[in-house]
Amino acid sequence: MQTIDFKGKKLAFYKEGKGKTPLVFIHGFCEDSQMWDEFIESFNGRYLIRIDLPGFGNSEVQDEHSISNMAQCVNAVLMHLKVNKCMMIGHSMGGYVSLEFAKNHPEKLMGLCMFHTHPFADSEEKKKSRTKGIEFIKRHGHILYVRQLIPKLFAYDYSKGYPFEVNKLIYNASKFQSTGIISGLEAMRDRQDNSDVLKKIECPVQFIIGKKDIAVTLDASLAQTHLPNISDIHVFNDIGHMGMFEAKSRTVKILKKFLKFIEF
Repeated sequence: MQTIDFKGKKLAFYKEGKGKTPLVFIHGFCEDSQMWDEFIESFNGRYLIRIDLPGFGNSEVQDEHSISNMAQCVNAVLMHLKVNKCMMIGHSMGGYVSLEFAKNHPEKLMGLCMFHTHPFADSEEKKKSRTKGIEFIKRHGHILYVRQLIPKLFAYDYSKGYPFEVNKLIYNASKFQSTGIISGLEAMRDRQDNSDVLKKIECPVQFIIGKKDIAVTLDASLAQTHLPNISDIHVFNDIGHMGMFEAKSRTVKILKKFLKFIEF
């Protein structure tokens, strides 16, 4: 793991391998770069970059709690590594960050994978839910919060049949600071709608969608797919919000095919 200073705070990332198209993996809420450990084994030998967003993993909480600031953190790492072009894979909150990055640095993207995520702003109901989450964490701490949250991200059958992966994510999230999780909730709640970014984006966009995803509804997932000029759409009937675990081999396969397409 490497670190840089960004706005006076530590920003952590992993860099490994070589290649013409760096793959930049951006994790979701209550996750860190470790979530990709097993998934990226199938990409050994490629140039891989994984970033801990502020408040998660080994990156410190930033003073500004926003998706925009998270995207600036991603760009700071890429500038440090002298990366001018990349393929970005954003999961959930990481997709929000990826789109914000695309808005400000479209010339740096060869392709974008929207991994169980969407471009739309929170509804008023969702904003209230995130505020309630913040209040809950302030009263009770974050460990009980993540114990309740993470199992719900998986399709029911998977979470019951594969407790190791679920419990590992809970364990890792339990080690984060409450302030980091609160900052993530605030950033997601207050983010802007970025559907126009998908409309204007010039690079191909891949969509990985789970029909059993309760974090990103099927309606929201499908509503975005017609926005880019070039879309690669994959809908899985049997998975929830965590396809990199629930359907690792299938999601690896379609991502590899997408990479061949953008590198052609």
